[in-house]
This record gives sequence, structure tokens and C-alpha cells, in this order.
Amino acid sequence: MRAKTTIERQYDIVIVGGGMSGICAAIAAARHGSKTAIIQNRPVFGGNASSEIRMHICGADVHGSRSDARETGILEEILLENRRVNPQMSFSVFDTVMWEKVKFQDNLDMYLNTHMTQVETTDNKIVKIIAEQITTEKIFEFKAKIFVDATGDATLAYLAGAEYMFGREGKAVFGEKDAPDESDDVTMGSSLLFKAVDAGHPVPFIKPSWANSYTDDDLAYRGHNEITSGYWWIELGGDDTDVIADGEVIRDELLKAVYGIWDHIKNSGHHNADNFVLDWVGFLPGKRESRRVVGDYVLKEQDCLAGKIFDDAVAYGGWPMDMHVSGGIRTRLEPNLNIQCDEMYTIPYRCLYSKNISNLIVGGRAISASHMAFGSTRVMATCAVVGQAIGTAGAMAVEKGVMPRDVNEYIKELQQELLKDDCYIPGFKNEDAADLAKKAKVTCSSFVEGSDGQNVISGVTRRVKENTNCWISSEMGDTPEWIDLAFDCKVKVKEIHFKFDSNLSKELMPSLSHSVLSRQIPGIPAELVKDYTIEFYSDGKLVQSLAEKENYLRLRVYKLPAPVECDDIKVVINATNGDKHARIFEVRVY
Repeated sequence: MRAKTTIERQYDIVIVGGGMSGICAAIAAARHGSKTAIIQNRPVFGGNASSEIRMHICGADVHGSRSDARETGILEEILLENRRVNPQMSFSVFDTVMWEKVKFQDNLDMYLNTHMTQVETTDNKIVKIIAEQITTEKIFEFKAKIFVDATGDATLAYLAGAEYMFGREGKAVFGEKDAPDESDDVTMGSSLLFKAVDAGHPVPFIKPSWANSYTDDDLAYRGHNEITSGYWWIELGGDDTDVIADGEVIRDELLKAVYGIWDHIKNSGHHNADNFVLDWVGFLPGKRESRRVVGDYVLKEQDCLAGKIFDDAVAYGGWPMDMHVSGGIRTRLEPNLNIQCDEMYTIPYRCLYSKNISNLIVGGRAISASHMAFGSTRVMATCAVVGQAIGTAGAMAVEKGVMPRDVNEYIKELQQELLKDDCYIPGFKNEDAADLAKKAKVTCSSFVEGSDGQNVISGVTRRVKENTNCWISSEMGDTPEWIDLAFDCKVKVKEIHFKFDSNLSKELMPSLSHSVLSRQIPGIPAELVKDYTIEFYSDGKLVQSLAEKENYLRLRVYKLPAPVECDDIKVVINATNGDKHARIFEVRVY
């Protein structure tokens, strides 16, 4: 019998898990110079946002109901790329967008269909992990300085012996007023989604013999008027069945529920569904909750409700504490309770690494949070910005030769790097001493009241309450609008960065839901600058220029092939993607 050969791989950072948090962590780590691997045991990236599950990416904007709150950074880059190539909002094409982002990123290797089977630790430090690629029958041994758990279930942390929490903490544990009276092992359940299409003619549906039956009374608290897609409340597990150990049983029971719900919609006679037919039914449950790794700090309900700004903040959230009923669809109760967060809150770095495994960083829904706080932090856009934070932190740890906990000593540097990369941290602004733009005299062709050119060096890159923090020109006419940065001496420019306006009050993500998609404005956000020229002057003479056409991204970074000596930089806006005003949140010069 031929034995399988183990292939050894050495990296700076190994990330296990390829959901939104994992891919954002991997891209960030690689871009910051670390040799990185991402290991994903599915054939596609995206986790709950992939074509296998098809959940839309929610976050602090709460489906667009909180203005100027959408997450930026790598997630925004991915969603804008998707808008450009995938106007039909196909989840399969979205899979390809995410694959492309990972596949063609320098410093990053991907291992799809690769399942971690073993973790070896010594002295509370991960030494290596073993994983098998099921499509090639190859066995890999991965060694790294830093490991990142983005598995969702905290599988890497669990196998490494990290401290973790499971279930609901009682009121006395963290002093949370909305927690259950006593602690238990109950978690939120898992869901299967479906999609239906209008066939244009009546189509019968014969209920499978194994499917459940539901009456209007059974579904009294579960809205199902939108019949083209559904439904997050088709939820089971976490009470008498363990969402991890009983995952296959839960999947089978969810299938019975999905087909039973569809039978009710089709055959009860009052949903106008005669012409509708099932087009897709998920076979991989979308999981909400399992293990949560204990870090140096546990985020709590009080932090979320107070909109707390931590000194070591590196990410933020704002989704309600969305607490699902134990028992899911088997109950005749409201399926969830939303405890609103009046303000966005920050997530401290101390929640993002293991308390007892020294080289383990944690992302996604497994961060150090109580069950109550987890109800908010678990959504994918929040997980994505956490992912970018931990990827950046991991690369910083590698660069400085320290463990993840020691990055606390460089927390201001980490925060500034995240802001530079277009992450938002409420309460923090650009204080990068290397940014030459902060010393420039800014003038502009025109502006609307409250949005003059000085805003491009304000240090904040989105509207916050009454402050636009954006240069917004008067309505564009036949002549271009421009903004100018003049220096009192010659400067050598190696890089110039722009953060444009992509309308952070509107959603961008793919969705199965017609109602969610109908609230979106199709195409590239109109507010984004489209065509522009960057002009470098020295003593009034143009020495170099760069022209950009068809821009569709919010963050643009230009690394010049050779330093340009100049005393003035002028950005000329020739066109937007449809808006009447030129808009720029930030200009940085290095």
C-alpha cells in the first residue's frame, strides 16, 4: 500500500478558515509583508457569504438604517470589485471575486479543500498543524510564527488547548442585565436558506414524504411574505443538539423544515405562489454560534450598549445584540430579540488573541466576547474588519519579532496603520507624522458649505454626525473641479493615497432577498470619483502627472516608480460615476 507523503510548508502566518474574516486577515497580512497561507476546508471562500450558504453581509449600518456606518478597508474593496464585475449579484460570481482577491495577492498562498486534522503545541505555543487536501490526497504540515483561527468554530484554538467559552453566561458572570438568570450550554442555531424563481406559468409542488408540515399558527411569528428567498428563522440546533457534534443531524432536520415551509407557501393557497419554483436549496447550514476564545479582555453587553471607545480599539461593531430564541423554528415564539446599540462601539485588540496560547490570534465570530456581546459581533461585516485588524497585527508581530500579546506595546502604530489602510476606528483619526499632506496648504476650486478643502487633511474619512469630513465641490459644470496641496518647501513624494466617497449609508453586498436588493442602488456608487489627474508641480512647472479613468474604488494608493520632487500637488476631477459633486475624504502624501 502506497503511503501518503507529508509536504512541509513554512510561513510567517498561517490562517485557518476562509470566511470573510479569514480572507481579510490573509490579504492584510500578505500586504504588510508576511509570507502567509490561508487554509480553507471548502472549495470556495466567503463562508456564510459564499454560494454554499448565501447569507448577505450585515454590519454596523444595520441594513442601511444607520448612516455613514458601512465597513471599509478590504471588505469595501471586495464589494466594490464585485459591483464592477457582478451586476447580476450572482453568489457564484462573488465566489470568483473572492478567489481572485486571494489567488493573485503577492505573499499569499491558498489551500482550498484542505481540512486541518491535527495541531501540535509545546509550552502553550502552536508548533505546527497538519491538514489534508481532499481533492489531491496531499497531507501538509504547516509551521509558522503566528497562527490565526478564523474557523468560526474556533477549531484551531480548541485543538491547541486554548481557553474558550460555550453557551450563555448567566447574569452574575459579567453583570449583564439582559443575560439569562443562570448559565447554560445553549447556543443559537444554524439555518438553511433557499431561493425561488417565477417560472412564468403554474408549477406544482409535491411535498416529500419526509418533509415537515406547518400551519399558519406554527408560523405566526415568522414573516414569509417575501417568497423568493428565505429565511433566517428556519433555524435549529443549539438546545438539545450540539451545533458542532450534531451538525449532520441538524442539516437533515433543516432540510425537512425548508421543504415543509415551501409546501406551506405553495400549497396553503394564500401566498400567490402558483408560478414559483424552488431554484436552489442550501445543503451547508449557516452556523451562528459555537465556541468563543477567551482573550485578555471579554467584550460585554455593557460595552456595546455604551458605545465604548477602548484605548486599544482596532475595529468596531453596531449590529443589534441579535439574540435568537432557543429551539428555533420548533417554538411558537418570536424568533429573536434585537437589543439596539444606540451608538457604534469599538472592539479592543485584547479580544483578538488567545489568553493562554501565545502565538494564536483569533478572528471572526470566535473572538473574546460574552454570549450577549457576541449577538452583535458575529455578523460578517464586523468579522471582516476584525479580520483586517488581526492580519495587520499578525504582520506587525512578525516584523517586530514578538508574540501577539506584545503588539499591545505598539497599539498606536497598529491603529494608525489600520486607518491608513482605510479601516475606520470610531474616536480615532490620522496622526501619522510621516504624512506630508498634513503640513500642506489646501485650496480648492469650489466647495459646498461645511465641506471645504481642509477636510482632506482632517484625519477622519467619513461623515460623523454633522461633520462631513469631506471636500465636496460645488456642482460640476463644463470645467473640472480641483483641489491643491501646496508645500512651503520641496518634498520628495514616493506615494499618494486617496479615500473617495462610496456612500457609506447604502448597502453593497449580494443578497438572496429581493427586498434587500431593492433598497440598493445598482452599479458603482455615483459619489465615487471616476476620472481624475494627479499633477505634480515644482516652481510652477508641471514635472509629472498621472491620469486615472474608470475608477470604481474608494481607496487608491499610487506608489511612484521614482520619487518626485515637487512643492505642489493638484488633483483635477474630470468626472464622477454620476454625482454632481467631486468628493474626496482624504489625501495622504508620503
